[in-house]
Amino acid sequence: MAQKNIPYKIYLEESEMPKVWYNLRADMKEQHAPMLNPATGEPMQLEQLYPIFCEELAAQELDTTTRYIDIPEEIQNFYKMYRPSPLVRAYCLEKALGTPAKIYYKFEGTNTSGSHKLNSAAAQIYYAKKQGITSVTTETGAGQWGTALAMACVFFGMDLQVFMVKSSSEQKPYRKAVMETYGANVTPSPSETTEVGKKILAENPGTGGSLGCAISEAIEVAVHTDNCRYVLGSVLDHVLLHQSIIGLETKIALDKYEIYPDVVIGCAGGGSNLGGLIGPYMKDRLDGKNAPYFIAVEPASCPSLTRGRYAYDFGDTGNITPLLKMYTLGAGFMPSPNHAGGLRFHGMSPVLSKLYHDGYIDEARSVEQSKVFDAATMFARTEGTLPAPESAHAIWAAIEEAKKCKETGEEKTILFGLTGTGYFDLSAYQSYNAGTMSDYIPTDEDLQKGFDSLPKIPGVQ
Repeated sequence: MAQKNIPYKIYLEESEMPKVWYNLRADMKEQHAPMLNPATGEPMQLEQLYPIFCEELAAQELDTTTRYIDIPEEIQNFYKMYRPSPLVRAYCLEKALGTPAKIYYKFEGTNTSGSHKLNSAAAQIYYAKKQGITSVTTETGAGQWGTALAMACVFFGMDLQVFMVKSSSEQKPYRKAVMETYGANVTPSPSETTEVGKKILAENPGTGGSLGCAISEAIEVAVHTDNCRYVLGSVLDHVLLHQSIIGLETKIALDKYEIYPDVVIGCAGGGSNLGGLIGPYMKDRLDGKNAPYFIAVEPASCPSLTRGRYAYDFGDTGNITPLLKMYTLGAGFMPSPNHAGGLRFHGMSPVLSKLYHDGYIDEARSVEQSKVFDAATMFARTEGTLPAPESAHAIWAAIEEAKKCKETGEEKTILFGLTGTGYFDLSAYQSYNAGTMSDYIPTDEDLQKGFDSLPKIPGVQ
């Protein structure tokens, strides 16, 4: 069908805004394997999650039947500060590529955190405040989640301790400044402030850290602090639930103009952005309807989907968390300090891992960071927005798909998620512009060290 009179940017009216989150698990043909208690190997029960997560989030984490969950009015009001986010037609990029493809991107960088992370941060802190929790802890890689959480915490009146991956804190010092401006206490991880941090430093002197390390420290502080809980910005099921606002808005906007994407692309680290974007379109596939071709894009330096194992693993380096069945490189895997800090997690969302394992997500690709920055630079020069390195993974794949359309003459509609801006990633762009950026791809021997750290669970794997 011809696409006529489509604006450059598609916004929703307030009356069109989603009032619910979509729970993808309610439509999955088969659920992912349950979260396990590492001490017993038995499925985690709801009350066993309460020492770590607030009660409402724990309930959302284990809910596999409620298709649509109401967004509380207080969160809807918070969303009004920066949502709906724009859905943009990349006309200038299309022209530069000389492609017949139509390229759209959902831009989540219109808030101070510069990313989609605020969608779940607001929800998690709202529920914590409602329960009477007085402080929370978290980890952050690139700093987007930490910044988003700091914004939510100051809005709802909550104290925040952030453990920021050390390599990212060194690359992006201004992220730390923004978090502190919003009242957060920020510590580079691994640190000497926790027992697990001391242990990791003793075993890996000079390490730049990882999201797994920072998670361990944040959880240790949470469980040893009165009236405190841990909050996570990706991977877990309730986070994907909150991020479904991205895909719901996108589908409503495109449906207004009778547009249905042929390809949907998202960068993949822990899975929150990818899961949020593809959710409503994945429902079509699960319902047996026509659906897009789904592509997940991850860094070659941390290739959990493309080179990982589908196995039970800890979500953190210190082996504190419950066990999750996911594509993983092993909790002991230490990724190189590349510039896509938000994608340096050793595992992948259990929901997305299951969908990929069962063939519902069509393809996973890994890409070196120099190619990612080739794409990021082209996008910045044509579309006028400097993308985050994480987002640029999706841009790279969108460009590759558009080039294929140029070769074949197909007029496909390509949709990707632009998760955030790169204005705190200027050291990465400096390195790229100076020609000093290097590409690291772990060897099979490097990966084996991580696989050797996978837990041995009798009767499970």
